[in-house]
Amino acid sequence: MHSSALNRRAFLKASGISLAFPWVEAFGKAAESPPKRSLFICNTLGFYSPAFYPVKPGPDYEASDYLALLKEHRDELTVFSGLSHPDQGGEHQCEMTWLSAARNPGRDGFRNSISVDQFAAGQLGYATRFPSLALSSDGVRSQSYTENGVMIPAMDRPSEVFTRLFLQGKPHEVAREKQKLRDGRSILDSLGDQRSLLLREASGSDRERLDAYFEAVREVERDLSEAGAWIDRPKPKVKAPVPEDITDKADLVGRIELLFQLVPLIVQTDSSRVISIVIQNNHGIPLVNGVAAEHHNLSHHGRDPRKIEQLMKIERAILGCFNGLMGRMKAHREGGETLLDNTLTILGSNLGNAAAHDPRNNPIILAGGGLNHGGYEAHRRDDNTPLCNLFVRMLQEMGMETDTFGTSSSSLEW
Repeated sequence: MHSSALNRRAFLKASGISLAFPWVEAFGKAAESPPKRSLFICNTLGFYSPAFYPVKPGPDYEASDYLALLKEHRDELTVFSGLSHPDQGGEHQCEMTWLSAARNPGRDGFRNSISVDQFAAGQLGYATRFPSLALSSDGVRSQSYTENGVMIPAMDRPSEVFTRLFLQGKPHEVAREKQKLRDGRSILDSLGDQRSLLLREASGSDRERLDAYFEAVREVERDLSEAGAWIDRPKPKVKAPVPEDITDKADLVGRIELLFQLVPLIVQTDSSRVISIVIQNNHGIPLVNGVAAEHHNLSHHGRDPRKIEQLMKIERAILGCFNGLMGRMKAHREGGETLLDNTLTILGSNLGNAAAHDPRNNPIILAGGGLNHGGYEAHRRDDNTPLCNLFVRMLQEMGMETDTFGTSSSSLEW
């Protein structure tokens, strides 16, 4: 049979690697369309607004200092102002809610809610080896939270990410992973055996809490089962060396670059369709020419032109990394489109004005995803549009039937 007449799903199912095989063009016009992915990138110390935003909105905006760095990708991105989550604050506490929109972070009794990346991952399930990936420029703090408000630790070592995604474990390592899954199931099985007794002896209010708990247990059981199905499947092979981790946390640009270089590999091999990357605020004095103070300190510039000059050097370097990522995503093609065409990519921040810890008016760039781009969309600065409206639009573009997420009021149109 000629390859163009092959049905990809049937072929892969017959081959026994139905979910480990990346989307390829070898299946011709009859192939399924490449899947839509989402990539969330947050620079937690914001961007200096006068250098970020154009003066006037519209499709013919004059590029700002920062947007000029992305000029070759202008037709693939849209700039937004006047977006944020309501009821944020607490200095840097809004870092933890940028993807969830949970209200009043940092206050007594606060409990986070599910982040948009985890909502998307839950909808997709184990369609890929990793339903989601949370990455960080430094440390395990992420912006990814489960439905129960538990943070999912981020990976900050590119070598570890590469190994987990692309290097096949040795037989004893695979056996150890299988045993971990079996141990997890045995614990859950023992909990299940006690379910009837606990429910019988519990009060009405306790019974409600136990029902919710056991539903969570059943969810974990389903996850364990689906995760186990991937263990014996071969990992995709990539023509790239294992990245060498950068131990110096001051090398902010180098660390971001290593993470960004992984993204096209992850997308191209369909290893995950939901990725979050957080650029942390604790890198000290970044190794950027002309910078002699801590990034955090410079973000609180107090309108000091000398501090602003250094801050802009750091932020230009970050935008330069993003420019390189977009270039790499456009260089790889699948099904007549680029990886960027099929990846809804946000670069933004939880702070609109880091100098004042102001969580309103978040700087947002949305790129890729096959959407109509090229303009600057200015929403009201004194009465922001919910950022979750953009999240809803992204979820819908990924094929998810949802009209709401977090604090959304609708799906964002432009």
